[in-house]
Amino acid sequence: MSDIGMIGLIIAVIIVLFVTNKVPVVIVAMLTPLALWATGILTLNQAMAGFGDPAVIFIAALFIVSAGLEQTGVTAWAGKLLIAKAGEDSRARLLTLTMLLVALLTALISVNGAVAALLPVVVVMAVRLKRAPSQLLMPLVFAAHAGSMLALTGTPVNVLVSNAAVGAGLRGFSFFEFAIAGIPLLAGTMAIIILFGQKLLPETAGASMPADFSKHARTLVEQYGLSGGLFRTRIKESSQLVGQPTASLDLSGFGSLQLSGSQDGASGMPLQRNTFKAGDLLILRGSPEEASAFASQNQLGFSDEDKSEEVLFNKNSGLAEVMIPPRSALVGATMFPGMVTESGDLLVIAIQRPGTDLGNGKIVLQAGDTLLLQGTWQALDVRLADPDVLVVNSPELVRRQAVPMGAGATQAVVILLGMVFLLATGLVPPAVAGLLAAGALIMTNVLTVEQSYRAIGWTTVILVAAMMPLSTAMIETGAAKLIAERLVALVGDAGPYALLAGLFVLTAIMGQLISNTATALIVIPIGAAAATNMGVSPLPVLMSVGIAAAGAFLTPIATPTNLMVMGPGGYKFGDYWKLGLPLLIWFFVVSVFFVPMIWRF
Repeated sequence: MSDIGMIGLIIAVIIVLFVTNKVPVVIVAMLTPLALWATGILTLNQAMAGFGDPAVIFIAALFIVSAGLEQTGVTAWAGKLLIAKAGEDSRARLLTLTMLLVALLTALISVNGAVAALLPVVVVMAVRLKRAPSQLLMPLVFAAHAGSMLALTGTPVNVLVSNAAVGAGLRGFSFFEFAIAGIPLLAGTMAIIILFGQKLLPETAGASMPADFSKHARTLVEQYGLSGGLFRTRIKESSQLVGQPTASLDLSGFGSLQLSGSQDGASGMPLQRNTFKAGDLLILRGSPEEASAFASQNQLGFSDEDKSEEVLFNKNSGLAEVMIPPRSALVGATMFPGMVTESGDLLVIAIQRPGTDLGNGKIVLQAGDTLLLQGTWQALDVRLADPDVLVVNSPELVRRQAVPMGAGATQAVVILLGMVFLLATGLVPPAVAGLLAAGALIMTNVLTVEQSYRAIGWTTVILVAAMMPLSTAMIETGAAKLIAERLVALVGDAGPYALLAGLFVLTAIMGQLISNTATALIVIPIGAAAATNMGVSPLPVLMSVGIAAAGAFLTPIATPTNLMVMGPGGYKFGDYWKLGLPLLIWFFVVSVFFVPMIWRF
């Protein structure tokens, strides 16, 4: 069998495996370069070259930047703003704001990151406004697909298209150049959804709904009986407590007032010094009158927070609920509310034994006991990985929803703007800009190294890296040229517009069944070769392929985000094409007739 025939067979097997989903996508992708090497089509270095490609590095870095925005509550802030501005009455305003927000986020942090960040926000918004989630979630995803064409960072396909233009000996597409096509795509998408979406979408809600952590702090405060009065006071320079031993603090003359914990004023960590300093914080539990009397006598200042949950749960520190599992090393250990854990950076606020508060005395822990812990978000992230406790709700997930513009938000936004500036001006290659941004997030403690590892969508990264050699093989063996010649012969004298139409249909059909990224990797070399054979510029052809790849509307398996909303929206397989087909037709119009007006043949 010839090399071209072997590539055809490999592609056929890949498509069948992708469509049937019998083998994990990552395994199929990893077997692709191995098959190209085993059949002698590529050398080992050629087969593995994708894993060192700058485009792959850039895509991985984008996942980290996206995680930094989520982690610091930037996306939570955007969602809170959306709920505040959307109102309850106007469906058009609600959809317009939702779609604009997800499109702008997608342009900066990719489709997957934007939809994942806003999905729980939109579901909660639908519940609060008494609207069917199905009426909002599919528009959220489809607007994200359109928004992916607003900037280079919107989707990995944009990076691949730009790199293909450079590989063809032309200039790459600039950072915001995609927006020339992306703005009409988004405008048309929004118009179609607002005008026809209500009739084309079902009125359903899914059985699987993302958890709403927007009021998590209030829930914990009420469950652990802390809503009766919790106050954070700061020791003033003139206080007689300055320099006094921490053990000498006397609350006996102030009724039921109790000390729930003390914190270092500089770091916010539980106080481990033996003496108080000016600026240290005392968390008091009791009546407002008792707390006020104690603060007045000892010259303490009250913090800005006036609610119990704000004292314990804010942008710097948070709460976490943990359970003691059977066979934990903590079974039999003695703890009491107000004590600092052995690690020195978490404070025990309350202890319950199935639903009953155990008071403020020393308690011998048993399996099944629950502890309410307070500390900085970083301490909670690190310490609660301990196998001796079971975390009820991940602090990381809670923070992303419940703490808008939290600690590190300013740094994350500045770093994002810096990356966008570098990409827009072309001062450095995209991979360098992405790595600088990812490194800056780690160096400024917005993310830890471990969190950065977890943030990367390894399935996407491996898929892109492993499938890249397929494009190389199609070019090296002449397969891309052969297919392109057949395509050019098929369209005949119809001209380059027919070429765009043919490539759009090919890309769109494949993109509904397999990953649009994988589809782009297969079609891009065909399109570039076809443009060369026809004697036209590859730029409009490549842009058209990118738009077609973004039009993954007809099936839930077309993209991870389509599948992501299927459960919460209560959608069936056949629900997608009803709204997706009009949108795909609009993408076709822009791709075939508008694109050549901007990027000339």
